[in-house]
Amino acid sequence: MTRILVLCTGNSARSQMAEGYLQFFAGDRADVYSAGVAPHGVNPLSIQVMAEDGIDISHHTSNHVDEYTAIPFEYVITVCDNAREQCPFFPSSAEMIHHSFPDPGHQPGVDALTSFRQVRDQIKLFSKEFIDARLSDN
Repeated sequence: MTRILVLCTGNSARSQMAEGYLQFFAGDRADVYSAGVAPHGVNPLSIQVMAEDGIDISHHTSNHVDEYTAIPFEYVITVCDNAREQCPFFPSSAEMIHHSFPDPGHQPGVDALTSFRQVRDQIKLFSKEFIDARLSDN
């Protein structure tokens, strides 16, 4: 079973959405986790925009990256620059992948809900392409 960890600063939006989509596209081929370097709860707008696309992340929790250092991940994906810079060493052969997405709700000139939807759509595309490319043989 492939294990994937998605990291972001707060584990409230981008990493939560990525966890939801990666798990959806991987199905039973992977276990997907998300964490933050400074977690502060799952953002309700993340739950809302994912539900609009049929993905339920309402049961997700916001976790600190230290909770997962003992798990041998195959992939560790950072989805914001801050998480990439603070990403801890994992005692495994995890492949580190970085893809920075805009911070939803903090895009000048764009209302929060629209921003969350835009970032959700970017994460969905990335997640599908990632799973198609990395787990196609599993």
